[in-house]
Amino acid sequence: MSGALVLWVIILISSLPIIAVYVWFHFAKYQFSLYRFLFALLAGAAAFFPALILQALLTFSFQDVRAAIFFQHFIRIALSEELSRFLLLLVFFLISNRITRNSGQLSDSPQPSFDTIKKATATGLVAGLGFALLESAVYAAADVRVLPLRIIITAAVHGACGSRIGAAAVLLRTNPFQAIVRILTATAIHGIYNMLIIMPGFSPIAAILIAVSALFSAIVTIRGGWLGDMIENTPDPMPSSLTPDGPLPDMVDKKDNNSVN
Repeated sequence: MSGALVLWVIILISSLPIIAVYVWFHFAKYQFSLYRFLFALLAGAAAFFPALILQALLTFSFQDVRAAIFFQHFIRIALSEELSRFLLLLVFFLISNRITRNSGQLSDSPQPSFDTIKKATATGLVAGLGFALLESAVYAAADVRVLPLRIIITAAVHGACGSRIGAAAVLLRTNPFQAIVRILTATAIHGIYNMLIIMPGFSPIAAILIAVSALFSAIVTIRGGWLGDMIENTPDPMPSSLTPDGPLPDMVDKKDNNSVN
């Protein structure tokens, strides 16, 4: 089997989580178009390259072993990748707002709606999967034995962290504190996962549990559709057929028998 064919097979297998999420969005009838899905995926994959640049710049040596471990897993890897995702998603939302003229994302409104935050969370999830796709392809091309683990677990942790970064991107202007909290939360999840999966003496089960639980919380946030879907599918409490334009017949010139002439 040629090298090019092997690479395409690796990319196809690594795309399975992306296909699963797209099928989920489609059958749940979320307000998420195919174009938005693909561009969010592309933005997440593009974040891989600024992360490489940041990691190349963040090369420091520490005499203390614990400080070196913390810096390697939480700053050089986790924070650099989450900041790269954050910057690319900021650009994504700015371009999306300009194209669609949607004032709900990164607008001058006092606070983004719950609908907007849920859609940004879903966008971040897709972007995280795009990042995981490219990263898994690079690692699997060097050692194909890591592919089964990276398909599920690495995609789960990148998707979970990306969902929090997506929400942070739309909250930056209106609520920077919440945005920073989400960035730090994503960095903490990512850093703990990296440390548990790489460091000797730690059980991989713990890393898997962290990745799955973080992804589950992101799914719970997204699950159920957006407010637009809920409003559209809610029946009208007073159908138009029961509300004529004019006054109700019983209220027109009806004489009260108990009235005094």
